Amino acid sequence: MHTMHGKRIMLVTLLSLVISLLLFIIFFNVQVIRSPSIPSSKTTILQTQFSLLIGILTRADNYDRRHFLRLIYGIQSSPIAKIDVKFIFCNLTKPEQRILISLEILRFNDIIILNCTENMNNGKTYTYFSSLPGILPHKYDYVMKADDDVFIRLEPLALSLKPLPRVDLYYGFVIPCASMNPFVEYMSGMGFLLSWDLVEWIGESDIPRKEMFGPEDKMVGKWLKMGRKAKNRFSNKPAMYDYPGTNGKCSHELIPETVAVHRLKRWDHWSHVLEFFNVTKQVL
Repeated sequence: MHTMHGKRIMLVTLLSLVISLLLFIIFFNVQVIRSPSIPSSKTTILQTQFSLLIGILTRADNYDRRHFLRLIYGIQSSPIAKIDVKFIFCNLTKPEQRILISLEILRFNDIIILNCTENMNNGKTYTYFSSLPGILPHKYDYVMKADDDVFIRLEPLALSLKPLPRVDLYYGFVIPCASMNPFVEYMSGMGFLLSWDLVEWIGESDIPRKEMFGPEDKMVGKWLKMGRKAKNRFSNKPAMYDYPGTNGKCSHELIPETVAVHRLKRWDHWSHVLEFFNVTKQVL
């Protein structure tokens, strides 16, 4: 009698466990089916993220400027873009450069040395763009050429790029200064950006190769016009401009929505800009 009662208890317990297990499986399956339709914020960021290389064209001997700009860009980031900043110059010419710049490369790994003789308007910009597909470990969605006297605010830059096309794009500050039409002439050398397909085209086409010499920003606009490229163009005015009072109609007062300020030749100009944007306010 006791044995029969014990068997009944065991059977009831077993049935309870089976029912509980079935309910768990049903519930778990429903969760698995539903969960992909509710992406986390991290997944959303990854899906919308794009990549950008900013190449700052400078000279090997500009050690102080590079170290300063490392501070400027090292404290910035954007959640919607993977942004790499590199310093670009031509072949080294002095023994001390080989030692000092080797130390920079070992410490920071942010220098690209092009196979060219240092210059401004004799092909350096062409060498920069045309060399990238062969020397970079991976592609970027966009590549930017920037001067070393420009302050670029990375998050506003990324936000301005987010809605724009990833192909056939030419972005910057259109010249002439008074124009708002990105198709009129060309983008200022302060900082202009090309989508990766245009970078590859520069390296493959005979058009840029035969038109290397001249004002570098103007030549890029000429290449794209001759090649019927860059159907997508965006001039980011007034968010890109020259520092107040330095360049006529290309200059205006500092504004909160700034993406880039150019012609920062003096330390008091840099100080004014960094103070205006509260870059170090949280520290001192």
